[in-house]
Amino acid sequence: MNPDQALKKIAEDVSSCNKCELYHSREKGVPGEGPSNAEIIFIGEGPGFHENMQGRPFVGAAGDLLVELLDSIGMKREDVFITNVVKCRPPGNRDPAPEELKACNLFLDQQLQIINPSVIVTLGRFSMAKFFPHAKISEIHGQPTRVKGMLVVPFFHPAAALHRPSLRSVVEEDFAKLPALIDGAEKTPVIQPEEPEDNNDQVEQLSLF
Repeated sequence: MNPDQALKKIAEDVSSCNKCELYHSREKGVPGEGPSNAEIIFIGEGPGFHENMQGRPFVGAAGDLLVELLDSIGMKREDVFITNVVKCRPPGNRDPAPEELKACNLFLDQQLQIINPSVIVTLGRFSMAKFFPHAKISEIHGQPTRVKGMLVVPFFHPAAALHRPSLRSVVEEDFAKLPALIDGAEKTPVIQPEEPEDNNDQVEQLSLF
């Protein structure tokens, strides 16, 4: 099975998944989209109303801002892979529950293994917590860190900049770092991501900026 076929199989599995309660309110699963050879994968938190109806990630106001931010660094939405830590919409856009995150974790791990991106960008605290479970996004945003061979950069979620205009410049500055990160990152080895552990050997802080 080639990478495109493997991602399509994940999408099919997401659309029929019933591993957690979110499937009861699902209109369409939102597995993610983008090229199988993308250099960057953006991981958000969960689908919202519009995503649930269309089956595509980041198609609302936060998605429009993401496209604008990508354009500011000479990239297009079609250049990157975009997904979420949960693939079905939490009712009322509430935070994902632990059991929901656990149910979707295998899908995300498989996507990371197939795409094997140069850079993983987490958008918001729930996707950040997959790699940095005890960190505060206000303290580590924009800082590239290797986690089990993968280069991960936590960013604020674009929605945060919409709700708090004071964060807009911070988000723009973080995005401005991405071209240099891509140029400087060696292709990470194809590995099966593991659950993060709470120990000092888990991460290696990089001083790229």
